[in-house]
Amino acid sequence: MEARAKLFGHPIHQMLIVFPLGLLATSFFFDIAWLATKRPGLGIAAYWMIFAGVIGGLVSAVFGLIDWLAIPRGTRAKAIGAWHGGGNVVVVVLFIASWFLRRGVEVPPTAAIVLSAVAVCIALVTGWLGGELVDRLGVGVDDGAHLDAPNSMSGRPAGERTHRAA
Repeated sequence: MEARAKLFGHPIHQMLIVFPLGLLATSFFFDIAWLATKRPGLGIAAYWMIFAGVIGGLVSAVFGLIDWLAIPRGTRAKAIGAWHGGGNVVVVVLFIASWFLRRGVEVPPTAAIVLSAVAVCIALVTGWLGGELVDRLGVGVDDGAHLDAPNSMSGRPAGERTHRAA
């Protein structure tokens, strides 16, 4: 099933999710580094990574929702997509709460770090569900995709064969 929201022939949601996942996970690694070293700059870095990661997550969610709405009702993909999206909303909400607890302080409160840790654990599951949608169920994959499909910018369908030099 092809993605509905595309840029240059590729699904926008799949392009964008790497940013919030990377930023939010890295914010938690900065928290761990802060716990190990007590260097306040690490807590500040985590704060700003959460800010950027939440913004990225919200933007990415818009395109994920567009694609999810196009999945036919009653399919396994629709159900997994609901869990994937709903779980990621929980992840973003937990990180927003963690971010609010950090406002105005250099040292992240324990509760903020715990919220981030829980959110990262949930994100591992929702990320796997996203992989299940794409890799197992073919959501966001061009119809007819194959190893010799033409370039996405060519305007030709993925099911068409290209000729390769031997």
